[in-house]
Amino acid sequence: MAEKIKVYLADDHQMLIEGMKAVIKTNDNFEVVGFSLNGMQLIEQVERAEADILVMDINMPEKDGIAVLKELSITKTPFKVIVLSSYDDLKLVKEVIKLGARGYLTKQSVGDSIIEALTEVHNGQEYFCNIMQEKILASFSQNNKKEDQSGLLPPIYLTDRELVIIKLIALEYSGKMISEKLFISTNTVETHRKNLLKKLNVKSSIGLVKYAIKNNLIHF
Repeated sequence: MAEKIKVYLADDHQMLIEGMKAVIKTNDNFEVVGFSLNGMQLIEQVERAEADILVMDINMPEKDGIAVLKELSITKTPFKVIVLSSYDDLKLVKEVIKLGARGYLTKQSVGDSIIEALTEVHNGQEYFCNIMQEKILASFSQNNKKEDQSGLLPPIYLTDRELVIIKLIALEYSGKMISEKLFISTNTVETHRKNLLKKLNVKSSIGLVKYAIKNNLIHF
């Protein structure tokens, strides 16, 4: 049997801690190895717990999540961090990602999304709950799913994320610029680009640009 992925929880509400523990317990891949109710306690205990993933509230007494992330970034801890917050604020998302967080969950979504978030982050991906994904996409692109001049949708189905990435490629964003814009890694951007090339049967980014223009995904 494969070794379970160790999860550490930090939130100043015991009831939320217990709720997350109950959900995580339903999945055989994960186990909760400890929890803290404030930031100081978290710093003192999380490394000793040898956690693989830390799920951490951003608002905690004694030391808040931002301060904790800054301290963890200095000590270069081996575990991955998912931030948990009551706020669906893109500025906050950008700040915590810059400080090394790999995921962001709103407290409204945590019950439905915690297992998916843990799985994605453990597998090396970034994770944002549906609420934040929608806000990220809407923040800079309002026209990704508009119909073209003939009133038809693009002939090949693309996901919301693929539509955004093909549009940014067509607008000459570099892989690094796209990663910063969408809060994802450059490796994830490159994976999406390769998938788009294969799905649309084109050989280069120029082909992606032609597709975007032809299907009215960008407007000059």
